[in-house]
Amino acid sequence: MKPQEDAYGQQFWAQYNGAESFEVMEREDGYIDVGDPKLYFSEYTDWAPFEQKAMEFVKGRVLDIGCGAGRHSLYLQEKGFDVLSIDSSPLAVDVCKLRGLRKTEVMTIDEAKFKPDSFDTILMMGNNFGLFANFKKARRLLKRFYRMTCKNAIIIAGTRDIYKTDSPSHLKYHEFNRRRGRMSGQIRLRLRFREYTSKWFDYLMVSKEELKEILKGTGWKTREFIDSDNSNYISIIEKALNYP
Repeated sequence: MKPQEDAYGQQFWAQYNGAESFEVMEREDGYIDVGDPKLYFSEYTDWAPFEQKAMEFVKGRVLDIGCGAGRHSLYLQEKGFDVLSIDSSPLAVDVCKLRGLRKTEVMTIDEAKFKPDSFDTILMMGNNFGLFANFKKARRLLKRFYRMTCKNAIIIAGTRDIYKTDSPSHLKYHEFNRRRGRMSGQIRLRLRFREYTSKWFDYLMVSKEELKEILKGTGWKTREFIDSDNSNYISIIEKALNYP
């Protein structure tokens, strides 16, 4: 990643250093949304209840994919877990190190390749199921995750049911996706912060039924869902029995 493309990390760097910070997400159809990077630095006591409950399922050695500013990893590290945190943003990883994370690396989800039995828990919080990008890639990576995790491993993945909306802009975009053979929630976007702009990338948000369909034949199945008070939810995913 070129420095001028690390908009994601730049917003964290600004926030960490006490400067005004914000997160601008630009969808390919021109729709703009703005977020607050403070969320990425929040403490456990300030998390939504469904996120707090998800932490109860964490066990053993942990791989935190898309760790951001490290809030989940830091919490687990303090609880004594062995956590490896990865993110594609070099500046995000720098911020994680400055905040005290002991094991963190610059690495994309595609580069996450480890030997068998490396992890007991794969963490994909903060809607990071979206990093799977599309149906085909999700299934390919899930099969890889099966091989590199322990026998009773779990995946804790956050996403959003994009069908729970009445926004004309979102509904129009869902239809646009379906017309070109994409999943309704396969969003193409980029991040912007000041003069920094990321490359365009795909981000996948799915309903519970779509998530179950993606898991079929990958060696994983849903154990349970943890709902929020909005369209966000977390899926606790476990290894299926009798998978080759």
